[in-house]
Amino acid sequence: MGTPLILIAEDDPEVRQALERILSFEGYQHVSANDGAAALEAIKEHEPSMIILDVMMPFVDGLEVCRTIRSRGDRTPVLMLTAREEIPDRVAGLDAGADDYVAKPFALDELLARIRALLRRAEPEGTDDVIEALDLRIDFGRRQATRGGRILDLTKMEFELLDLLVRNAGIVLERSTMYERVWGYDFGDDSKSLDVHISYLRRKLEEADEPRIIQTVRGVGYVLRDR
Repeated sequence: MGTPLILIAEDDPEVRQALERILSFEGYQHVSANDGAAALEAIKEHEPSMIILDVMMPFVDGLEVCRTIRSRGDRTPVLMLTAREEIPDRVAGLDAGADDYVAKPFALDELLARIRALLRRAEPEGTDDVIEALDLRIDFGRRQATRGGRILDLTKMEFELLDLLVRNAGIVLERSTMYERVWGYDFGDDSKSLDVHISYLRRKLEEADEPRIIQTVRGVGYVLRDR
């Protein structure tokens, strides 16, 4: 696999140039776009390994860019940049199809950790094994998860979370463990990333009125079990 190519879609020239310097220093290739329309063109032309996408951009905003590429079946990892830290704003990005988000101003270590985690999850599994728990089935050859035979439309982040829970069915996983295994970095007790992603994963698992199987263990983390 060659050096990942990352698309930076950011209209603020200072932030864009800072990201370009960071990615170059870390050895990544990159291309840039300063608005949403240019980002959509760049995605078609360059087929990047990953997209760093600002929410607030002229012409076409980041949420619409994300919705557009997902409607095409494009599953390229998307890291959303937002100046807002409120949960509804973060949820809007995930709802549009983003895999993860970082609030501005961002910490360099956190940004790079999230980039590495998204690129790692995008790599082919190289395995055709299938794992099952309760009425869930994860097929790595197809990169597909089902519940009771119903195909689940999951983002890469949701797929990784479900994989971790299924492989550890019945075992209570601490929040720090889940952050380390899925994000590759523990963002601490104040981070809401895990809770937001679990909320969306639950919604998809329960679309057909199935009973809840991801249980919250207060003060600890989460566990996959029927009660």
